[in-house]
Amino acid sequence: MSGGVDSSVAALLLRRQGFDVAGAYMKNWINEDGVVGHCPWTEDIEDARRVADQVGIPFQVVNLMEDYRAKVVQYLLDGYERGLTPNPDVMCNREIKFGVFRSWALANGFTAVATGHYARRRDAGSGRVELLEGLDRNKDQSYFLALLGQDQIRDARFPIGDIEKPETRRIAAEAGLATAAKKDSQGICFIGEVRMGDFLRAYVPDRPGAIVRASDGRELGRHKGLHYYTLGQRRGIGVPSNADHERYVVVGKRASDNALLVAFDQPGAPGLFQSEVRVHSLSWTGDPVPAPQRLEGRVRYRDPRVALDFHPEDGRTALIRFERPQRALASGQVLALYDGPRLLGGGVYA
Repeated sequence: MSGGVDSSVAALLLRRQGFDVAGAYMKNWINEDGVVGHCPWTEDIEDARRVADQVGIPFQVVNLMEDYRAKVVQYLLDGYERGLTPNPDVMCNREIKFGVFRSWALANGFTAVATGHYARRRDAGSGRVELLEGLDRNKDQSYFLALLGQDQIRDARFPIGDIEKPETRRIAAEAGLATAAKKDSQGICFIGEVRMGDFLRAYVPDRPGAIVRASDGRELGRHKGLHYYTLGQRRGIGVPSNADHERYVVVGKRASDNALLVAFDQPGAPGLFQSEVRVHSLSWTGDPVPAPQRLEGRVRYRDPRVALDFHPEDGRTALIRFERPQRALASGQVLALYDGPRLLGGGVYA
């Protein structure tokens, strides 16, 4: 229970269905360094505890801070230092919620872990389970579960995956839950209200370099560090538009000389659109896809599914050919793979 309305209603629905439920708050990050940001963990714990009392279930706080720092925060910082754009939310689900926390739950006599994700779990027979997109397409969070394995999904429950967000709010309000009108949290799971750039500035040393126009190699300015930028970024680059008011966009990061590559934000901008990409660290929610196949993919959260040809290579990597070129596919981000609404798994952009 995160202290938000989604996990609150998830607990309520399970209780109404007759399950023996206990609430737990994962204490992951409290900004104990005092370096940057406000992470409202104390308020969230109190909100979660109040809802647990209202629902009539026991509640406890589980301290996972050491694991979180090692498995998520360090992954994030290492990735940005290498010029990548990592996805800590996907990693949090795999390594913490359905990793360390799941192990803790099973060791303490529980049979499953339920969360407030908008995703659906379906029995596929013979002891196998599948993951589907949430019924509410505007809130679907299956993308963030793309790197879960079959064992993790088997022990997962998503009680609100079959309802839409307005209905979640209505159920919470009707039950008088303390979180019924609480605003949804924004941003990365542990940073709170702080911008990613401010967080990175506190933990990753600046490494200045040149801002270079990709078309002709001309130096246009200087940057403070490649970790402050991502592919497709248009604002905050520090290079003014030209006389025709054409704006620059980030199209690449060149590690060899620490250069940030930019181009005018046009359909033909070099490196901005890709028809072919390689993914690594492939993970499957069920059986792997062993041969070339037409699938669909979500190139980033909230983007629609797009058609692609999947060409497996060595079991952990694959070549992806998109039916239509895709914009700003940043190394380190996650491609979620689907067969219609069924989540098959995912991989990381090379």
